[in-house]
Amino acid sequence: MLSTVWQQVTLNRFALHQWRQVSVLHRLLGFLRQWRQGSWLLPWADGIGLVLVAIIFALAPYVSTTLIGVLMLACGGFWLLLTLSDEAGEGLTPIHLVVVLYWGVMAIATALSPVKAAALQGLVKLTLNVLLFLLMARVMRRSPLRTSLIAVYLLTSLVVSSYGLRQWFFGAEALATWVDPTSNLAGTTRVYSYLGNPNLLAGYLIPAVMLSGAALFAWPRWAPKALAAVALLVNTACLVLTFSRGGWLGFVAASGVLLILLVQFWSLRFPPFWQRWALPALVGAGAAAVVLAVVTLDPLRDRVMTIFAGRSDSSNNFRINVWAAVVEMIKDRPILGIGPGNDAFNAVYPFYQRPRYTALSAYSIFLETLVEAGILGLAAFLWLMVVTVGQGWRRLQHLRETQAREAYWLMAALATQAGMLVHGLVDTIWYRPQVSTLWWLMLAIVASYYLGKPRSLQLD
Repeated sequence: MLSTVWQQVTLNRFALHQWRQVSVLHRLLGFLRQWRQGSWLLPWADGIGLVLVAIIFALAPYVSTTLIGVLMLACGGFWLLLTLSDEAGEGLTPIHLVVVLYWGVMAIATALSPVKAAALQGLVKLTLNVLLFLLMARVMRRSPLRTSLIAVYLLTSLVVSSYGLRQWFFGAEALATWVDPTSNLAGTTRVYSYLGNPNLLAGYLIPAVMLSGAALFAWPRWAPKALAAVALLVNTACLVLTFSRGGWLGFVAASGVLLILLVQFWSLRFPPFWQRWALPALVGAGAAAVVLAVVTLDPLRDRVMTIFAGRSDSSNNFRINVWAAVVEMIKDRPILGIGPGNDAFNAVYPFYQRPRYTALSAYSIFLETLVEAGILGLAAFLWLMVVTVGQGWRRLQHLRETQAREAYWLMAALATQAGMLVHGLVDTIWYRPQVSTLWWLMLAIVASYYLGKPRSLQLD
C-alpha cells in the first residue's frame, strides 16, 4: 500500500510519451518539424545548447546579473525553438510537470499580488531560470554533453576557489559586517572571492565540492581524476574558509548524503558482513570526524558555538527579528502570498519590519516560498522535491545494477540538493543567479536521467 502511494506521489507510473498520441498541438506544429529536417544547423542543436549554457556557468562569477539574464533569455529562446520543432512529448519528465505546476502557482500569486509590478519582475526571473532548466535537462540527456557541462562548472569553480584561498593568505577587505564584533572571531578573514559575499560563495561551492568528489569516480583516466582531486581539496578548503555557518551545515548534509549513496551503490560488491554494517560504520565515523574537528580546531569551534548562542550573537538576533516579521507577513496572506521575487519582498516587508532590522529577503528558503506564494507555493515546492528524489532514486537503482559511472553525477546532484536545502534553512541566496542557476542545474541533472520509453536506455 505504501509503495503504491509512493509510486503515485512521485509520478513513477506516469506515461508521458503517450501524450503525443492525443496531442492537438503536436499535429498543428507538424510544419516546424518538417522545417527542422531541412535545417543544416539544427542537427547540432544539443551541442549549440551546451555552448549557450556553458557560457553562463563559465562567466557567472565574474559578470553582472543583467548579462547573465540576457544569456538565460537566449537559452530560453533556443529551447523554445527546439521544443516546437521536436517530437511532441520528447524529453518530458515528471519533474518537468511539477516544475510547470510550481511556476503556475507563482504566476497566480503574481496576478493576485498586492504589488503586481514588483512581483512581475520576480516572475520574469523565475521564468528565466525555468527556461534554463528546460534547456539543460534536454542537453544533458546525452552523457558526453552532461559530463562536459559539469566539467565547465568545475573548472570555473577551481578558479573561484583559488582566488578565495589567495584572499585567506593575503587578506581581504570585509565588504560588510560578517562577523559579530564582540565574538572571538572578530577580525577573522572570511573569503568571498569574486562573488562579494562569503555566504553566497559557500552556496556556490557546495555543488562544486559534491561534483568534484563524484568526478573522482566518474572520470575514467588518471589525469582527470587528479584534476578532480585538486578541485575537491581546493573547493572544500575555500568553502570552509568562508566561515558561513549555513554553508557549513549544507556541506555536512550534502557530504553525508553523498557518502550514504556511495555506500549503498557499492554495497553490491561488499561481503555479507559489510553489506549490513558499512552504513552504520560510515555514519558513526562521519559523526566522530565532525565532533573531533569541532573540538580540536578553535576557529571552527567558536564559529559553530555561535549557532547555539541565540540572540547573544548579532547575526542570529538579526535573523530572528526578520523571521518574526516574515511570519506576520505570511499570516496576512497565507494561501498565495505576496508574489515572487525580492522586489515584491522589499515592497511589502517595510510595513512589518522591526525597527533597525531592514532585510532584502526572508533569510530562509522555506519562509521565502511561504511569503511569496503561500501554502500552495510551498506545497508545490515540496512536491517538486519529493518527485525529484523519487525519480533520482529510481534511476540510481537501475544504474546500480550495472555499476555505471554515470550514477556518480546523479548521486552528487541529489546530495547537492540536500545541502542547498539545509543551507537554505537559514539563508536566502537563491535570488543571485550565480547560485540559482546551480540549483536548477542539479534539478536538470536528475531530470536528464529519466527513463521514458524503452529506447532511452541507449543513452547510457
